[in-house]
Parts: sequence; structure tokens; C-alpha cells
Amino acid sequence: MQRRRLLSAAAAVAAWPPMAGAAASAGGPLLAAAWDDGAGRHFAGVLALQPGRGLVPWRALELPTRAHGLEVDADGSLLVAARRPGPWLLRWHPQRAAASAHWHWLDADRRGCGHLVLAPGGALLCTETDLADGQGQLVLRDARTLALRACWPTHGIDPHELLALPDGGWLVANGGVPTAPETGRVKLDLGTMNAALVRLDPQGRLQGRWRLPDPRLSLRHLARHADGTVAVALQAEHDDAAARAAAPLLALFDGRALHTVPATQHHGGYAGSVLATPDGFAVAATRADAVLHLARSGAAPGLQPLPRACALAATSGVVWAGGDAAAGAWQPPGGARQIPTPGLRLDNHWRRWRAGVQRAPAVSGT
Repeated sequence: MQRRRLLSAAAAVAAWPPMAGAAASAGGPLLAAAWDDGAGRHFAGVLALQPGRGLVPWRALELPTRAHGLEVDADGSLLVAARRPGPWLLRWHPQRAAASAHWHWLDADRRGCGHLVLAPGGALLCTETDLADGQGQLVLRDARTLALRACWPTHGIDPHELLALPDGGWLVANGGVPTAPETGRVKLDLGTMNAALVRLDPQGRLQGRWRLPDPRLSLRHLARHADGTVAVALQAEHDDAAARAAAPLLALFDGRALHTVPATQHHGGYAGSVLATPDGFAVAATRADAVLHLARSGAAPGLQPLPRACALAATSGVVWAGGDAAAGAWQPPGGARQIPTPGLRLDNHWRRWRAGVQRAPAVSGT
């Protein structure tokens, strides 16, 4: 029944028309994003900055369910993953009709975990769960057809974001939160949580596994700085509300060890996203209604207020943050400003959108 309902919704998708003058008056479309309209309808598309109005849809496609992670391919196409446990993947070019959208419905024995990343050589890597045993998988798919090519274990449960490494390997954040197919996102027996950061080689073989001392910190999102340091956004799952609120938002990984960045004050214990910046990292403290700007060491945070801050992206030296009813733009070392997003409730992630970029060359093993 649910699958028929989702298929029916997908058949009814329609592209929003472009906002007149939105792209032209602001120098072109800006950010690929997912959002809802506040009335239960979900969309993915590209936003443009329109003077006097803020960030508005330039092109958009209605989705059958809520989206989560997305990427922009070399030709400007959007690759979108459903929110976990997700039954679909999408490939769609914002400058083409809604009918050209390519939907891929996952087999009944697996569900997506909300994240995907483009791999060299025309491949797509996704985090998914094998419903037969509940274990996480790193899944290699064709970036055009979205068809499955191969899969490898992530050596944990609840895999979330994955990150490509310069040597062709991968980091995967296993969130470690136990769930069950019949109850969806409901968290079960948090006392058995087993979150870990794992490193896989280009052939999917395990090279290392790192855990934090606090087992109630779920590892969710990843960002790699130019110096090689990887930031891991954390979400606290402690039973005690005070312990959750005081929990750290970030861990840092130098290739050898994983350690938390101590919280200097209470920021809600929930990092919605993380982004590498020239000076360090930006972290969305969603429940504290702010974006934290930290040095590479994790020290000296700056703070940018933004209600329900979550999505983070960078364009030409500007850090963009998206919240429920507004976006923020911050350009170090200058100040920040808030930008309206009329009628949009932005989802967890967005990406810089460009009509065409150079695809990376193939790497052996992918």
C-alpha cells in the first residue's frame, strides 16, 4: 500500500515555473536544495537570490516524500536521496521538464540512509541498510541509471554520511542507532548504540574503525578540511535531557584518532550539518538556533544566530546556512546577514549549483 501511494505521488510530480527575473537579477541560480512548503508538500530544486524577496525557487520538482542528501553532477543534474529509511533515489536536471526526472525505487529488501556522493568514473556511492539483517551497506550505483553495481558492508548499523578520500578510499559515519523495518525511524534500545567511524579502501575492505568514549553520541555528518582534518557532526541520544543539551556537537579525526571537541556552552546536543571553511568548520547547532564557526583545532567558536539552522554550503567565500524560515550568509571576517526564504522550510542539506562542471577522472577500484 505504501509503495503504491509513493508511486502515485511520484507520477504526479510537476516542476514549479521559474520566478520571473529571479535568476537574472541575482546573477543566476545559486543553491541546490530540498524543502517543504509548510503544507506537507516536499520539493527539491535550485534556489536563486532575488533582491527584495530573498531566496526563491528557480526550478523545483515535487517529491513523494521528504528528501535528505543531494549532490550536483557534472552536467548540473541533481541527485537526491530520500530521508531515511528511504525508498527512492532521484536524478533530475533543473533545466528540463518534470517528465524527464529519473526515479529509482529501491528493492524491497533495502532502504536508503539519506546520503549519496558522486564517485570518479560516473559512479554513485550511497549508504543503505540491508533489511534482512539490519546492517549498513556502502552501495555502488550507476550515476545515470541509479542501478546497483556492487555493495560492501559498513561494519555497523545506521550508516549515514560518507566522504571520499584522496586515495580513493571512503569514510562512513555509522550512526549506531538501532531501528527496525516495521517501525521506521523509531529508535530502539539506545543502550545498545554502537556508533563508529569506519574507513574502507577503494575495494570496500575495512581499513579501520574508530569510536568515541561516550556511546550515546551518534556520528552523522562529515566534512574534510584542506589540511586533511575530518569533522564529524554529532547528535546526542542520552536519556537525560540535560546531558543531551550539554553534549559536544563535533568530533575531529586526523587519520589516526577520533576525539570530541568539548562544548564551551550548551548548544542542544544536535549538529544538523557540518561544513569545512578556510579557517576551520561551520557547524549547524539546530536546537540552539545558531551556526558555530570554529577554528581547525575546534577552539574559539564564533556564533551566527539563525532559527533552526541546519543546511550549510559555501559559494565564492560566503558560508550559507539555511533554517526553517530564513537563511544566513556569512563572509569571514565580515558580519552575517539574514535572508528571507518566503514559503520555504529548508531541509538538512544544500549544495552549490552550477550548470556544468568538469567530472573527475576515474580512479582504480571504483
